[in-house]
Amino acid sequence: MIPIKDDTPTYSTPYINYVLIALNTLVFLFEVSLNPSTRNAFVFQFGVEPIRVLAGLGLANAHVPNPSALPLFTSMFLHASWLHLIGNMWVLWIFGDNIEDYLGHFSYLVFYLVSGLAASLLHVALNANSTVPSVGASGAIAGVMGAYFLLFPAARVLTLVPLIIFFTFVWLPAWIVLGYWFVLQFLSGAATAIAYSSSTRGGGGIAFWAHVGGFVAGVVMIKLLPKRMRQRSRYSY
Repeated sequence: MIPIKDDTPTYSTPYINYVLIALNTLVFLFEVSLNPSTRNAFVFQFGVEPIRVLAGLGLANAHVPNPSALPLFTSMFLHASWLHLIGNMWVLWIFGDNIEDYLGHFSYLVFYLVSGLAASLLHVALNANSTVPSVGASGAIAGVMGAYFLLFPAARVLTLVPLIIFFTFVWLPAWIVLGYWFVLQFLSGAATAIAYSSSTRGGGGIAFWAHVGGFVAGVVMIKLLPKRMRQRSRYSY
């Protein structure tokens, strides 16, 4: 299922969401301007390579080359391809404005970054020996999806749904669209963990557990962070 748009209104301009989308796009344009070898080195330097991050946090072998915890933040602004970037930014465009409207600009920025941090930390914890760098805003955006799932479960989301060889557009409740996505990430993460349980290098591909970690972090934080003062009368949950 591919979300196209939602029907939840906003009452303020989502400046932070715009900045996040622009920043991710600009960083990716810089990435693709690099030659292949330089770009590969760039991704290894600023992507989350679990074993190097753990060493940077003082939780792994000190002899790991270039240990650093900085990628926990920098990785959420990198993307592997145009499709990766467009998919992430599209979902952020659909759901991020409502969460920023609910929290306010600064709280939304904190929420986004902490969601991304939680996502990367869970990915690192469950892939401690991996030397494969992980990049993308998916973990932070999963936090936005988790918050939306809790705040606006009855909101309608226009969704592109495949039916064997055909596609159709259907308005579905947000809890179905986002709940289905979360369950899919969890099951995929479990399957990946089993497949790579004997690997010392760790699995590549999609960081499903980062998505799970970000989503759960979003659900928890939206309950803890205060509502935007001007919006208190507009929202309830």
